[in-house]
Amino acid sequence: MGKFEKGNAGRPKGAKNKINGQMRDLIQRLFDDNFDTIQQDLDNLEAKDRLKFLSDLLPYLLPKLQSTTHSTEINLDSMSEEDLDLLINHIVNE
Repeated sequence: MGKFEKGNAGRPKGAKNKINGQMRDLIQRLFDDNFDTIQQDLDNLEAKDRLKFLSDLLPYLLPKLQSTTHSTEINLDSMSEEDLDLLINHIVNE
């Protein structure tokens, strides 16, 4: 086993976990193969139980959205003259 090097441990950033991908595929196949039965079972559930089932299942069927942050701060010093002109025109014409 090689020497541990700082910054080179684990999966690369953004790489998918192979096990999670396989599990998602299995759950998707289970859902696809049993859709009619699952639909009948859902129809027999009360609304709150139906919603709980769906909310518990969806993370395995759909990718989670990444949260994003938007900075409202603009660094004018790093902008080109052309970008500054575009910004000024946008503000004036807004």
